[in-house]
Amino acid sequence: MTRPRKRHQLSTRIWHWINALSLAVLFMSGLNISNAHRHLYWGEWGFSPKDAWLHPPKFPGWATIPDYYSLAVARDWHVLFAWIFSVSLLLFLIVGMLNGHFRRDIVTRRKDWRPSAIWADVRAHLRLKFDHAGAKYNFLQKLAYGLVVFILLPLMILTGMAMSPGMDAAWSFLSEIFGGRQSARSIHFIIAWTLFGFFIVHVILVLLNKPLKNVGEMITGGTADGTA
Repeated sequence: MTRPRKRHQLSTRIWHWINALSLAVLFMSGLNISNAHRHLYWGEWGFSPKDAWLHPPKFPGWATIPDYYSLAVARDWHVLFAWIFSVSLLLFLIVGMLNGHFRRDIVTRRKDWRPSAIWADVRAHLRLKFDHAGAKYNFLQKLAYGLVVFILLPLMILTGMAMSPGMDAAWSFLSEIFGGRQSARSIHFIIAWTLFGFFIVHVILVLLNKPLKNVGEMITGGTADGTA
């Protein structure tokens, strides 16, 4: 007897929860690091507040790791989970290419980009209807997940490396790609808050659409036909 295919494969489920934990710790420790110098610049150098393009607020202890100001401790947490985040993402990308997950579930087709098809997905989302006949995800979900997995998350790693003095000394081209270490820092900050926004929207949509079923499937895998 053939066992039903899981809606979410084991590799996807493991990465989902490791990634969620890693990003939470990275974001909160990053807020603590931001408190050390609450100014953002473009270019290679930046120190004077008058040269900054943005002045982030001081983030409260309940939103940071640790819950008190400590640049050294925050960096320790940040570096540790940056490694966990980077290695888990690399393994997920490799497994996703080998088992066909990206080709089957994330890659969009030419017909998906037709204006009429995109508008139909938008209207379905506004009606909180997220199922898509014959596919695991609809176009908007594929587009969002593709941007996050293949662009935003790798950019977080690369900009983080570009900010590192050690990496900058060994591979100076990294900071040059982003227009300087301060530019990399600004891009890192922007992407972090973009991912935070994605997380908020993602959680809201899960809560609005069968939350127990969706969370259960991300734990047990569910089945391809949607039954748990």
